[in-house]
Amino acid sequence: MSRTSRLAGAVIGIVALAGSLAACGGDSLEKDKGGSDADKGSGKKGSLVVGAAAFTESKVLAELYAGVLSEAGYSTSVTTVKNRELYEPSLEKGEIDVVPEYAATIAEFLNAKVNGAKAAGAKPVASGDTAATVAALEKLATPRGLKVLPAGAAVDQNAFAVTKEFADKNKLRTLSDLGASKIKVKIAAGDECEVRPFCAPGLKKTYGIDVTGIDPKGVGTPQSKQAVKDGKDQLVLTTTTDAVLDTFGLVFLEDDKKLQNADNVLPVLNAEDAGAQDIADALGKLTDALTTQDLAELNRKVDAERAKPADVAREYLETKGLIKK
Repeated sequence: MSRTSRLAGAVIGIVALAGSLAACGGDSLEKDKGGSDADKGSGKKGSLVVGAAAFTESKVLAELYAGVLSEAGYSTSVTTVKNRELYEPSLEKGEIDVVPEYAATIAEFLNAKVNGAKAAGAKPVASGDTAATVAALEKLATPRGLKVLPAGAAVDQNAFAVTKEFADKNKLRTLSDLGASKIKVKIAAGDECEVRPFCAPGLKKTYGIDVTGIDPKGVGTPQSKQAVKDGKDQLVLTTTTDAVLDTFGLVFLEDDKKLQNADNVLPVLNAEDAGAQDIADALGKLTDALTTQDLAELNRKVDAERAKPADVAREYLETKGLIKK
């Protein structure tokens, strides 16, 4: 599962969820040790397994979680599991103790699991309101033995960008500004942008943006960003943690009417095995420190510089004073 496919396909994913859950129902956790091959931490307070999905950002977040929990006195290990359909049941069973999650995405996942894909598609619980989305998530998660910790400012969700030159010329800072300008735009994105509510249809309905077409070069790909840089397209669909946007001379337009769901990062834990207050406190300090820009830079170090997630996580935690050097 790629980071961008998770973000762009939440609604489509709900429809596919019922079948995928049926296919993996009853499976035990298939462990694939990630960056932390050996347990770390003193283990004085016991051991914790941190789960990660199989994409860069989730692996980095898992290493960050493992680092602060080790500092708090737990022996920790990071286990990479292919996707949410596999790791969420393992979290409920206690085979995994904690995972880094995205509020809106996990809320809709549980909505579909609890109420069925069709009902969830008709009545989503996630929105652009972070507090309301987390509250809805808690209602779905708590009966399943899961504990949801508070969300932070760091968010990884769909985002739209234009060239800085285009923004300056037309006095654009927000998507509302673009709609008010009445400028016709072609979007560099995946071809699914044409039908997904958080892409072209949403831009038209929520912001009144005059979308003339989709250039199917993918979500946040170098080809998509280059097309906008070259003026072939005017708007690119990417994500808020895109770390190389400025290298293409691009800038984000603020989603000021909150079209995108609130995919703020937050920890979800097995309440029985990892519900202790000191665990919440340790993870809370990290949540409070982490920003969207931090995530983007951590992703860049792994993807562009080929650094190991465990190494960039440790450096970040030391820099922020969250673990001892």
